[in-house]
Amino acid sequence: MIMFMYDILVYVFENYLPGACPEPEALARKLSSIGFEDDAIVQALQWLAGLEQAHEESAFRRLPATASQRLYGEKEMESLPAECRGFISYLETAGAIDAVAREMIIERAMAVDTADGPAMTLAKFKVIVLMVMWRRELSLDNLAFEDLLEEDDEDNPPLMH
Repeated sequence: MIMFMYDILVYVFENYLPGACPEPEALARKLSSIGFEDDAIVQALQWLAGLEQAHEESAFRRLPATASQRLYGEKEMESLPAECRGFISYLETAGAIDAVAREMIIERAMAVDTADGPAMTLAKFKVIVLMVMWRRELSLDNLAFEDLLEEDDEDNPPLMH
C-alpha cells in the first residue's frame, strides 16, 4: 500500500503536540519504522519544515483591516479549487482562523507538489488546514473540528485514523 505525505501529516497531528514533535531525523526514523515510504517521508519533512518557517515568520505579519477581502492570484486560483477557497472563507468567517492563519494555509497548500500527482482535493486541503491550526495551537472548537473531519464524498473518506 502506498503511503502518501498526507497520511504522515495526519499521523504527526494524532501523535504529537506542536512543541513535542521530534527533530526531523528522529521523526524520519520513527516514520520509516512504522512503514511509511521514504519518498513520502521526505516530502512530509520538507512540508513540515516549511510549516515551521511560516509559523516563525507569522509573528512578524500584520493583520489586515477587518473589512479587507482576500483576492486570489491566478496561480492560486489554478491550484486551489473553489471548494478549498470556500472552505477557508467559511473558517475565517466563523472565526476559527485569522488572516495570518489563512495566509499560512494558502502558502502551505501552494507548497504541495501536485505536478506528478492528483490535484488538491478538499480532503487534502483540510489536512493542511488542520496542520496549520495544530502548529499555531489554535483552538479547534467542535464545529470547526467536525467540519475538518467530515466526509467530503464517497470517493474521499476522512483521512483521520
